[in-house]
Amino acid sequence: MAKFPSKPTTGQPRRITALAQVVQAGRLTQNMIRVTLSAPEFAGLPATCAGGHCKIMLPAAGQSIDAFRTQLADGPKPVTRTYTIRNARPETREIDIDFVAHGDDGPASAWAARARAGDVIGFAGPGAPKLTEFDADFYLFAADMSAIPVVAAGLEALPRDATGMAIFEITSAGDRQQIDAPPGVTQHWLIHDDPHRASCEQVRIVEALRWPEGRVRTLIAGETGVVRSLRLLLRGDRGLDRRDVYASGYWRIGLAEDEHQKVKRAEAEADEARLSQVNGG
Repeated sequence: MAKFPSKPTTGQPRRITALAQVVQAGRLTQNMIRVTLSAPEFAGLPATCAGGHCKIMLPAAGQSIDAFRTQLADGPKPVTRTYTIRNARPETREIDIDFVAHGDDGPASAWAARARAGDVIGFAGPGAPKLTEFDADFYLFAADMSAIPVVAAGLEALPRDATGMAIFEITSAGDRQQIDAPPGVTQHWLIHDDPHRASCEQVRIVEALRWPEGRVRTLIAGETGVVRSLRLLLRGDRGLDRRDVYASGYWRIGLAEDEHQKVKRAEAEADEARLSQVNGG
């Protein structure tokens, strides 16, 4: 039996679309940019949607607000990327979205680096948070820079008496963040200064973990190669139930988002077939 009582689940939030305006933008850490967005529609978002994904639609360089509004309504579809809502404040009709800063290497990062108060962006979402059931005895979190928002939101939603471990792989010491995690969740902050070079440190720490008793739930996201290794370790070697393992690849070294999604789906199917054989069908 699980050690901690469940919190009520939030369910699927009501999805909205909006033309959102930048309230402020700036460096949260050395390699992370936080953009605060506002829209009248955000009054309908619950604060508990933090950790849910959303789609952001980017205006073209120099495009007027009226032209972008027309494009959102009539097409063609703007450049669109998937991000995480880090915080939602319905009382002020605001949300925060955190972007990894890597210059012009990606349209969303380039937009965030230049974002100023008054700029606009399209918004659609949110999806449900990734961790909505809090009935485990131990929680395992792992993230690289791209997934800090979803993991941080999950940590802050935990019951205060929860226990577990969180692993963060960041680009520099200046990227460490203060996260309001329960005191029983230990945090490991690892420095990996070249995100485009494969890392095995997260896997190494999980392999060395003295496996806890009871039910374990996970929230793991980041570079697909690392996430895939962790998923196979947890589902195969550790025997965790599929329903208790959230492990999602957000990006892959050397691939753009659209290319990555195609490869990710194929690998997921292959992994499920492999795990079905390992676990006896």
